[in-house]
Amino acid sequence: QLSLAESGGGLVQAGDSLRLSCTASGRPFEKLVMAWFRQSPGKERELVATIARRGDSFTYYSDSVYGRFIISRDNDKGIAYLQMNTLKTDDTAVYYCAAKEEFYSTAVYYKEERIYDTWGQGTQVTVSS
Repeated sequence: QLSLAESGGGLVQAGDSLRLSCTASGRPFEKLVMAWFRQSPGKERELVATIARRGDSFTYYSDSVYGRFIISRDNDKGIAYLQMNTLKTDDTAVYYCAAKEEFYSTAVYYKEERIYDTWGQGTQVTVSS
């Protein structure tokens, strides 16, 4: 059974950087499409970034983080990362990693939350001004 565990959250100041990690276990990591979502108090959970099985440039970012965040993956270690740069107070949220096993293509990623069937517990990121 697939399980995901996020780490790396914390309290930082605006302008700082932070790297989140999502460690997967229980299924072959190279078969997983990975994504990061976030949820702020009073708001719906939203997609931050997603990466296809093959990684590289097969990624998608929300407009709010494009150019500041970088999603990546290490298929040998079974870890997905979210490098967050130039953090803003609006980035304050609980960040969740999510996974979907993809059997047919190494180049697809998914933007829809409903597609992902495995979720981590979340890690809090707080950005102070």
